Amino acid sequence: MFFVLSKVLAFALSPFLWVFVLLLYSFKTKVEGRAKRLRIVALVVLYLCSNNFVVDELYRAWEPVTEDHDLLTTKYDGAIVLGGLGSIDERLGKINFSYGGDRLFQTLRLYKSGRLDRIIFTGGSGSVEFPSHREGIYVYKYLRALQIPDSDLVIESNSKNTYENAVFTKKLLDSLHLKQHFLLVTSAAHMPRAMAVFKKAGFTDITPYVTNRLSGERRFTPDHLLIPEPGAAAALNWLLHEWLGYLVYKLKGYA
Repeated sequence: MFFVLSKVLAFALSPFLWVFVLLLYSFKTKVEGRAKRLRIVALVVLYLCSNNFVVDELYRAWEPVTEDHDLLTTKYDGAIVLGGLGSIDERLGKINFSYGGDRLFQTLRLYKSGRLDRIIFTGGSGSVEFPSHREGIYVYKYLRALQIPDSDLVIESNSKNTYENAVFTKKLLDSLHLKQHFLLVTSAAHMPRAMAVFKKAGFTDITPYVTNRLSGERRFTPDHLLIPEPGAAAALNWLLHEWLGYLVYKLKGYA
């Protein structure tokens, strides 16, 4: 129930949905002057939500600043890579990586450089429509195709959300009696919630490694400051999802 509810709430937070509802109401209202005000509000909301500078500043305030691990030589017992890397192609039996694939690619580089003993992947299906699309199964096939030995892989493929990522992975690692000096690898915007949940689940020696950071260098160019961009609204939608997720996890005692 909680899994389905979280998907519904995420949809309700979409800025495009807000704009659509405001415009729809503006055409249905019979009150004089209200339609014009609603359309103005809809345009203002749309502009702010699609403004690169505004969205970038929100991400900058939320995404954690961590050590630059690429300039260090620290070795770890493993890296826990969170799912959400892409979509599943059933016909070809493979995973199609999207922006979240950066989580795995950065981890592979650390592994190949000898700084990780193993890669730990956690992720089942986060889809209500396709519960059989368990990422862990396809990520395992991908990593084995790269000739990474079974002994260096730990795969958890039943979790549906970040809370289950943490709880299921902790049980799995405890059952294998592995040392637990780990990196936690996930997207920068997702890291605050992920770190809180994994610590709550009992991980005591875990270091954040952020990937696909969306806040870049602060820019004051006219296009970045003034011109609306659909991608900014999509990014804001994801950030709102993270804020809601963090709040709900706190209220439920997950983080």
